[in-house]
Amino acid sequence: MKISNNTILITGGTSGIGRGLAEALHKRNNKVIVAGRRKALIDEITKANPGIEGLVLDVSDAGKIAEFVATVKEKYPGLNVLVNNAGIARMEDWKGDKVDLAQVQDMISTNITAVINLTAAFVPFLKNKEGATLITTTSGLAFVPMAAAPTYSATKAFLHSWLQGVRHQLRDSGIEVLELAPPYVQTELGGEAQKKDPKALPLDEYIKAVVQIIESGKTPDGEIIEERAKFLRDAERNGSYEKVFADVNAMEFATV
Repeated sequence: MKISNNTILITGGTSGIGRGLAEALHKRNNKVIVAGRRKALIDEITKANPGIEGLVLDVSDAGKIAEFVATVKEKYPGLNVLVNNAGIARMEDWKGDKVDLAQVQDMISTNITAVINLTAAFVPFLKNKEGATLITTTSGLAFVPMAAAPTYSATKAFLHSWLQGVRHQLRDSGIEVLELAPPYVQTELGGEAQKKDPKALPLDEYIKAVVQIIESGKTPDGEIIEERAKFLRDAERNGSYEKVFADVNAMEFATV
């Protein structure tokens, strides 16, 4: 992916990693459009960063996708980068008498179905665009799950596998397909505790590392893996999976 002179749409772009990427890429001379559920947050980021534009979208509302995509294509015909970043994470208790299936379905709808719907809608539009790139945010937990968040971990594992297939199919299309797999970062994803957890990687440090990786072009296997996520990515490869799984699930904090 080229680091500047793109037109970039970022879902879940009003907070956390999405906002961090939006602001960093905006500073690198890209036209950035953020999409999110909460208009107040869109207004906040656009006011703080003149030139960033925002659109309201709840990615889990499949009925709104077609209208949203049509609006984007009309307003931003130069769009060449889609960042599927919107996602939600919830802890689950499978030991009790009742599992919150509505919560499970919300994660599947947001983390999987919405990504597939948006990608399917935009891929034909991105073909033959200079520097066309599709980025999807997964997680280090795509490679080693956290038992307290089984569905969240599974949605990210799904995306990792799905992206491999899509990347292979689009290898001659001119669209670069990248997976962004963060480690444990100080964001609101796991609530205020995660945002303030000193064990988590500070958001600004993570965003700086991601931009450096993109700029370097060093994305083996189409993956953007910051140093602190590599122990998760490599666990299966180097035979340390059982130990890493035990270590991850002995932690007293959420590695999402």
